[in-house]
Amino acid sequence: MNRTIKTALAVSISAASLSMASGAFADDVKVGIILGYTGPIESLTPDMAESAELALKEVSDSGLLLGGTTLTPVRGDSTCIDSAAATAAAERLITSDGVAAIMGADCSGVTTAIASNVAVPNGVVMVSPSATSPALTTIEDNGYFFRTAPSDARQGQVLAAVLIDRGIMEVAVTYTNNDYGKGLTDSFEGAYTEMGGEVSVVAPHEDGKADYAAEVAALSASGSDHLAVFGYVDQGGKGIIQSSIDTGAFENFILADGMIGQSLIDNIGDDLEGTIGTLPGSESQEAADFVTYAQDNGLTGDCPFCAESYDAAALIALSMQAAGSADRAAIQASLMDVANAPGEPIGPGDLALGLQILADGGEIDYVGATNVELTEVGETYGSYKELEVSGGEFVTQQVR
Repeated sequence: MNRTIKTALAVSISAASLSMASGAFADDVKVGIILGYTGPIESLTPDMAESAELALKEVSDSGLLLGGTTLTPVRGDSTCIDSAAATAAAERLITSDGVAAIMGADCSGVTTAIASNVAVPNGVVMVSPSATSPALTTIEDNGYFFRTAPSDARQGQVLAAVLIDRGIMEVAVTYTNNDYGKGLTDSFEGAYTEMGGEVSVVAPHEDGKADYAAEVAALSASGSDHLAVFGYVDQGGKGIIQSSIDTGAFENFILADGMIGQSLIDNIGDDLEGTIGTLPGSESQEAADFVTYAQDNGLTGDCPFCAESYDAAALIALSMQAAGSADRAAIQASLMDVANAPGEPIGPGDLALGLQILADGGEIDYVGATNVELTEVGETYGSYKELEVSGGEFVTQQVR
């Protein structure tokens, strides 16, 4: 939907259509924060949730949202992998808790399930900070699904270029057997082979297993020296790497965003030194400002998908102000307007300024912590950090 149509929709919303369930002009408006607090990325989600809630608190503390409305986060557990549980959690947020919008979900499969089964049918905006499956680009969302993390169609290309530039011309690939893993693998394999690389074997793995020896043995039989692991940091992906090291099958690992987390290094140890990977992010001034702002407020700041989570929540709040309402349809109609030019650039920690400009009838361009600029389907193109494990931590080598 283009900006003209969305603006017209926002203007046409009458007072009669504003429901108390969405919290329009209420003293308090609830916003869902649905992430995998349990499951294969549970070590990542606390920081993500706190980053999103930092944006909501910043808005509430300003006293400028809709004449003094406050935003209350309500958490729901997506589990990352259980679509039925994720859908049930989203149904509770939308029907029982009456959230105006949802920051989340995280993993691609559960995000698709929530959007298709609950959020879109109920006209509730979702802004995901980390669902990266290329399939989400063409989801039937009626304009209610957005994401601040780029699609894996791009990550596959970037990761392939990283390997070619490093002279890695053959690799074995294993992926978590879901939408995220399959989509990323297809993107990577297509780009890598086009650039002259060879994928010796591609094999899915299931999360939650106690033993991955059989999977690792099959991957090792390919003869490749490098293993690309497109899985999750707290379950199958970690198990694949640990089994590879224990059996001596592989020493060289390549990771994508779902595997990037300090918990992996803490669990595996020195054997991960030299491991390379990619993660959405940049080293822009706005990115640095977010880390400083988050740390000044007692948060980690420099963590996977934290900047994207802050930006997702900020977009929801700013959309309310632009629409002059916390009505669910009004949020949807205004989100693209606050995310993109024209308007005054708004960075992390500057949400009060953005709220005031909108209250005065002006326009903003929310740049945020991740240089937000949404495409016509509501997703960001984004940039990626090329990472390498050095000295017990992921260190950025360059941004692509």
